[in-house]
Amino acid sequence: MGRKRKELPLLNGVEILDVAAEGNSIARVEEMVVFIPFGAPGDVADIKIDRKKRNYAEGHIENLVNPSPIRVEPRCEHFTFCGGCRWQHLPYEFQLKCKQKQVEDALERIAKIPYPALQPIIGSENIWEYRNKMEYTFSNKKWLTFDQLRSGEEFPERRAAGFHISGAFDKVLDINRCHLQDNFGNSLRLFIKNFGIQHGYSFYDLREQHGFLRTLMIRISSIGEIMAVMVFGEDDSPKITTLLESVSNEFPEITSLLYVVNTKVNDTISDQTINIFKGREYIEEEMEGLKFRIGPKSFYQTNSLQAYRLYSVARDFAKLTGDELVYDLYTGTGTIACFIAPKVQRVIGIEYVPEAIEDAKINAEVNRLDNTEFYAGDMKNVLTSDFIAEHGRPDVMIVDPPRAGMHEDVVNVILDAAPKRIVYVSCNPATQARDLALLDEKYEIEAVQPVDMFPHTQHVENVVSLRLK
Repeated sequence: MGRKRKELPLLNGVEILDVAAEGNSIARVEEMVVFIPFGAPGDVADIKIDRKKRNYAEGHIENLVNPSPIRVEPRCEHFTFCGGCRWQHLPYEFQLKCKQKQVEDALERIAKIPYPALQPIIGSENIWEYRNKMEYTFSNKKWLTFDQLRSGEEFPERRAAGFHISGAFDKVLDINRCHLQDNFGNSLRLFIKNFGIQHGYSFYDLREQHGFLRTLMIRISSIGEIMAVMVFGEDDSPKITTLLESVSNEFPEITSLLYVVNTKVNDTISDQTINIFKGREYIEEEMEGLKFRIGPKSFYQTNSLQAYRLYSVARDFAKLTGDELVYDLYTGTGTIACFIAPKVQRVIGIEYVPEAIEDAKINAEVNRLDNTEFYAGDMKNVLTSDFIAEHGRPDVMIVDPPRAGMHEDVVNVILDAAPKRIVYVSCNPATQARDLALLDEKYEIEAVQPVDMFPHTQHVENVVSLRLK
């Protein structure tokens, strides 16, 4: 007979002290640290422990005894269930303070090198409907909340169009309204969902891996262009045509209506054929008169207005005079490279994804920038001493790596190249701080500027300017 699992305790009247990693909050009970989602500093709550380790525990708020005075009413009806905006209950100004402190803590605890006082974080002008891209999943069996399960009520209609529950590939929360993108996105998603129900179209079964309606991507640019990419799990041409004709008639403002038939196990479409049903294969963004083409597979910062502010900071930190050779590492679709090209002699962009480099070349061509060059390949394999000897030693390097930061081999090549200035743009202050410690061998931090791209989440971008010692 198996051992009976020990019942974990309910801790009464616990005061929540601060915010913590991953958007959680933190409390201390005697010598034990407890991490709690959706708590606010100053809350007094009864905490049910869900998981206990030697040095810490994880729990949830069973009963909010005294709400913190800083709490605000979340706008979204799906708050706590969706998990995408874990800080909706915190005032935006407080969110910004927490993000600024996150950057300071990373520099203090991980980098452990001298740095100047941080410049005040640049907040987002729009804290709602700021995302230019959203992705939704269709499911034949929506996730039910614990309250719904305990109610004893029957839920015969289980088809859903919404977001995956965190950590559960086969569970989808049905969404009525998401406040992160223009409400057009909600209208389109609900139209397709209801059309599918009315016409008896099958919704995707995430466990069995079959079904007609699978996923939907919506991109809305700052100049009003709209892309909708409908992904089908079955190649049924009559149904595809019927649905997309109805979408086109209902939403004539869509400038790029595309579709994909994806019958493989995972949802990624990077290796799939994109079919054009209506309009162009791309939409356009604009920044200081420059146009950027964004395709269904392209990466572009998901907060258009803040992207402009972020890139403006990077350009200012580079202190360009017009004579520089600049290397733009992890260039993506060449957004930063094209953005700074009018201010420099030459820009060389390097990126791992070949399709992104093709987009970068198109963006340079569209904007008549003939002083750009782009190369595709693994950064540590492309950026070598031989590459630098062939293409020239950079005066400035701008690096914008993925969350994992830079490979140590890349850091070593940068140190060997010894550009006069490095501008490090990061979406992860922790890995950025680790890399800054490595660069400290030859560089000193000149300025630090956090930028908030994602209100109501714990995520923060940070730009650091380094100069050669």
